[in-house]
Amino acid sequence: MSIPTPPVGGQVVGLAHYASRAALEAALARIGSSFNQSVALRAVSDQGGTVEHDRLVERLAGTLKIEASVAEETVTEMTTLKLLTETDTSLALTEHGREVFEEIRTAGNEIAARLYAGIPAEDLATVGRVLTLVTERANAELAGG
Repeated sequence: MSIPTPPVGGQVVGLAHYASRAALEAALARIGSSFNQSVALRAVSDQGGTVEHDRLVERLAGTLKIEASVAEETVTEMTTLKLLTETDTSLALTEHGREVFEEIRTAGNEIAARLYAGIPAEDLATVGRVLTLVTERANAELAGG
């Protein structure tokens, strides 16, 4: 007996997001990090380990769809926890921040390997293209376009 395929829409995408995010957040709790911090660590790492303060706040707000003040609180938490160090207008990963990010990356990769196991690569590629397009359209709608 096969599993019925529900029509694709916000509910199906949302349920997948919340379920996989909950799995990641359980791992983050064991590491001692938060979801917002994990996104910020990735953002700084993606920029070679250093990013302008305002750019990081903007990226967090835009990516997570949170207020700039909440993004700013995340950055403040991270400097207090010595994950990031601030110099003038830039933020840089500390050695501790690099170590925590590596733990997060490893945990995330392990979760993804379990969740996506056995799904054909071509199906994953299709889902990636579709969700990227949906994200672009939703962001355009939020921007008033």
